[in-house]
Amino acid sequence: MDLRHIIETVGEFVDFAGVAVMVIGALVSIPLALRGHQPRNLPAGAENLSVYRLYRQLLGRSILLGLELLVAADIIRTVAVTPTFESVGVLAIIVLIRTFLSFSLELEITGRWPWQKEPRASDSAEAPGR
Repeated sequence: MDLRHIIETVGEFVDFAGVAVMVIGALVSIPLALRGHQPRNLPAGAENLSVYRLYRQLLGRSILLGLELLVAADIIRTVAVTPTFESVGVLAIIVLIRTFLSFSLELEITGRWPWQKEPRASDSAEAPGR
């Protein structure tokens, strides 16, 4: 077994792990949402989320993690073969699309962009009196 074959096998394994995380996450999210599992980072005084919103958030987190693994697998496989302009270009497009999806899901889940800081509890307590 040569190094290239090992790296391609690792890339396929990480690919499989990404898909498995999304599928398992979708299945595990159902009972968690039905039981009313509320996120720990809800702002003080916020209403509990509905089952639908809970499921969407839990599913979105699973998809985000799965997308990260799929991007890693694409990078590993591209490194395994001799990179050409075509393979690097295809990888760049795949990474851009998956990054856009990740940002969109992060915005949907948390209500803020990934680079924005999480609001502190003292900030939300001061906001109504301004």
